[in-house]
Amino acid sequence: MSQISARQRLYRRSRISIFHGFDPVLTIAVGLLLFIGTLLVYSATRDWYSRYGLDPQYYLKRHVINIAIGLLLVYGTTVIDYRLLRAYTPIFWGLGVLGLVMVLIPGLGSTVNGARAWIALPGGFQIQPAELAKIAIIIGMSMLLSERTHDSDEPTSRDVLQALVVAGIPALLIIVQPDMGTVFIISASVITIIAVSGAPSRWVAVLLIVAVLGAVVATKTGVISDYQLNRLQTFVDPTADTQGAGYQLRQARITIGSGGLIGTGLFNGPQTNGRFVPEQQTDFIFTVAGEELGFLGSGLIIFLYLLILMRAFAIARRTSDPFGRLMTTGVIAWFAFQVFENIGMTLGLMPMTGVPLPFISYGGSSMFATLIGFGLLQNVHARSRG
Repeated sequence: MSQISARQRLYRRSRISIFHGFDPVLTIAVGLLLFIGTLLVYSATRDWYSRYGLDPQYYLKRHVINIAIGLLLVYGTTVIDYRLLRAYTPIFWGLGVLGLVMVLIPGLGSTVNGARAWIALPGGFQIQPAELAKIAIIIGMSMLLSERTHDSDEPTSRDVLQALVVAGIPALLIIVQPDMGTVFIISASVITIIAVSGAPSRWVAVLLIVAVLGAVVATKTGVISDYQLNRLQTFVDPTADTQGAGYQLRQARITIGSGGLIGTGLFNGPQTNGRFVPEQQTDFIFTVAGEELGFLGSGLIIFLYLLILMRAFAIARRTSDPFGRLMTTGVIAWFAFQVFENIGMTLGLMPMTGVPLPFISYGGSSMFATLIGFGLLQNVHARSRG
């Protein structure tokens, strides 16, 4: 009878949305980032479009639509208990791999900035399967490394190898595109999940060595496109590629530095209004914050990210379920590395890899993926409250 009642309770709780047990601090932090991002995207695009007789609200409308769809995905992510997701993990992973294969098929995939990583949709929208593949990898690895079919509390070498296959197949397909920024983010999540799973430390050491060697081989063999190679060279020598990546990096630094302490004011940034920074509404959205909101506004954005990571760490510590803990840890590593990489590259502290700023940058696929990750955090939080 006790087993039946326990199953009934689990089923009832699996049908309760996160809105009945959400983390308010985490929700407020994400909500503020979404609001700030909407303003920054509008500021980065309205004057330029208006100057050429186009709809100044073009990007604003699409960004709001992306957020609305993302919030629906958050709700869908929280309806079912995350522990029941294990049964659907092979489906999620298979769909992720299928999407990555589709972008490589002529006529289906489209190329942007040297990477064949998008699938064109009706209405001028595009989807980037690599963003959604991050979630499939995190869930798949967490499932394999949390299951215990042996007496040890630590995953065996076979468990780790299976998890690496789950991550390796999508990662190789992303390398072929090539999209090295996404590969770096996935690598950070993979290494973190394995480290937290209790696997022997030698696995982490081996993976770090393989990652370094893989980057060197990819550079030498031409796997990395000339466009991305120029970005890496600019990181080492800012004077390289003065008409391309070098120009973009210099303008990004000028734009951020011109904001001073309090900024020039929202919608009043000369650099932003003059469109001196390419791709400013996507990969370089932080430059808009630096110029128009200044050091204080940029500091607020970084503080909100730290708040999200702190709450996510608290969720991971509180849950006693290995699957939930590993999944949460993977999302933490994903968010932390992507934020660090994006802000770092605008300041010249990290190579320019073309990754968006979570919850802020314009881009449907990135917005959908990060909001699903947010939904997973809330799901684990709600089901770990007792």
